[in-house]
Amino acid sequence: MAQEVPKNKDESLNLKITCKSHVKPEKKIGRKECQLVTFDLPYLAFYYNQKILFYKGDGDFEGMVKKLKDGLSIVLEEFHQLAGKIGKDEEGVFKVEYDDDMEGVEVTEAVLGDEIGVADLTVAESTEILKELIPYSGVLNLEGMHRPLLAIQLTKLKDGLAMGCAFNHAVLDGTSTWHFMSSWAEICSGSPSTSTSPFLDRTKARNTRVKLDLSLPEPKGQLNGDAKPEPKGQPNGDAKPEPKLREKIFKFSESTIDKIKSTVNENSSLDSSKPFSTFQALSTHIWHHVTHARNLKPEDYTVFTVFVDCRKRVNPPMPEAYFGNLIQAIFTVTAAGLLLAQPPQFGASLIQKAIVAHNAKAIDERNKEWESSPKIFQFKDAGVNCVAVGSSPRFKVYDINFGWGNPENVRSGTNNKFDGMIYLYPGKNGGRSIDVELTLEPEAMGRLEQDKEFLMEV
Repeated sequence: MAQEVPKNKDESLNLKITCKSHVKPEKKIGRKECQLVTFDLPYLAFYYNQKILFYKGDGDFEGMVKKLKDGLSIVLEEFHQLAGKIGKDEEGVFKVEYDDDMEGVEVTEAVLGDEIGVADLTVAESTEILKELIPYSGVLNLEGMHRPLLAIQLTKLKDGLAMGCAFNHAVLDGTSTWHFMSSWAEICSGSPSTSTSPFLDRTKARNTRVKLDLSLPEPKGQLNGDAKPEPKGQPNGDAKPEPKLREKIFKFSESTIDKIKSTVNENSSLDSSKPFSTFQALSTHIWHHVTHARNLKPEDYTVFTVFVDCRKRVNPPMPEAYFGNLIQAIFTVTAAGLLLAQPPQFGASLIQKAIVAHNAKAIDERNKEWESSPKIFQFKDAGVNCVAVGSSPRFKVYDINFGWGNPENVRSGTNNKFDGMIYLYPGKNGGRSIDVELTLEPEAMGRLEQDKEFLMEV
């Protein structure tokens, strides 16, 4: 009989770490440097971006680990920035740097307590219980000055493997993350080379040298474990306790997504220049129902935030394989009462107009504004009563096959989650199905779970 997975976040999974090592590029590369640019720098005070993938296995955990490490050493020849560190030049400009004597990517091997299998963990509602399986919880990207920029934990399960990854978000965004993961999987699956090499020169997208006076405080404890230091200049003496939050994955089937999209597009009397996309339709559906679940006053503002991929929007456009951050947050705000009183086309139109307006000129203006007065992002900057989308169902996360099949489940970790944060993933069954990983305050989440119109059960 399988061991019951702990329900309380204070309980332990009885994890045992068996080995810690580092993986470097297989070949000597020499010293490489590339400055972090305006698109990267705002994320220095975010936390490492965490993902976890669950795989069924044939019982040969050691063989799987060896294959992953061997493949990693090869793929890091091209993605060497992930084996490096964040540094600063003499003028205070941040950069990502690599040298052959750096330690490389951190790889932790672990075993879970008795008889916990993949299915036991993939049904978990909250990622709190998965926290032990993903490295670098509560670790700031700025700590990449003295920690690896990529940390991986491979945990043996009764019938497979959990792969927890922590990526330094000041060095890469979601598009680059999944480009790396798919390239790593290609090598492990026997491909002699990656199908698409990363485009590593960030300065082609923006070449302004921004000097930042940003440093970590003296650590209060040892730095090997998880930590939550505050960047210099941020108040922490009178910090409010973090609100209790709940996470849940809502699975929308292909037919449900099609219904949401057609509903938003039918009888559209607003001056929309083109039909609403699946993303815009689903976004307004979530925004509307989350706002309703929060019991906001009609005059309360609510903000919809989306991190837009700018690769094809900048001038000149950058290749899809651009490696780094090439995203910007765009914001749409309205009164809660107005959003809820109007048909869904109203919210979709606001979102569509904001996305369409974010062209090369708008991106350049945003960059110039930031460069004149740099602001390091914090969660509260996403907006009041926000709904913020930080991932895309376009990422083919269920195609990451290292040679033993596609993942059983893909989740994000506890880092960079706040009230209203959403990660969108394609549904495992493919097609147009989408999984919505949502974090809310418990009362609002409880009301959303009972909202049959949100669940499309009416």
